[in-house]
Amino acid sequence: MRVLGVDPGLTRCGVGVVEGVAGRPLAMLGVGVVRTPADAEAGQRLVAIEQGIEAWLDEHRPELVAVERVFAQHNVRTVMGTAQASAIAMLCAARRGIPVALHTPSEVKAAITGSGRADKAQVGAMVTRLLRLDAPPKPADAADALALAICHIWRAPALHRLQRAREAARPSRIPTTASVRKVTR
Repeated sequence: MRVLGVDPGLTRCGVGVVEGVAGRPLAMLGVGVVRTPADAEAGQRLVAIEQGIEAWLDEHRPELVAVERVFAQHNVRTVMGTAQASAIAMLCAARRGIPVALHTPSEVKAAITGSGRADKAQVGAMVTRLLRLDAPPKPADAADALALAICHIWRAPALHRLQRAREAARPSRIPTTASVRKVTR
């Protein structure tokens, strides 16, 4: 499975591509940051993020895009920028028919380090170790994007089993004779 991880941000949007399957060594195919100038208008910044993500999608052809789920913070301005960048990543993937998975920061940290409260340095160190890199990707947004991709690859089999179980547990949508009578009366 090839996954593009996106750590959304309006100034720095981390992107990283990881390939592999759960239980086997993973390979980093690319990592970077889509940057926008802080003094540019919001619309221009969003266009720049879209162009950057589209370029990554063109180059790496991921099967899935894993995006950090936006969570509430005290700084509304930061949340808005993060949400906007997140929406751009989801839009780019959806436009191409690529599935999108959202993971919370604590889910990613727990998957990568074993603790949902790990700090950026711990996440960077584990990403370095898991992908057999010489040094942690810089800036931290890039390492976070790789962590998102790794998290999804590791969690995908369990998430898929849960989805199948939910679908199997749903009642059939074929109308029964009793429900047809109620509708026609």
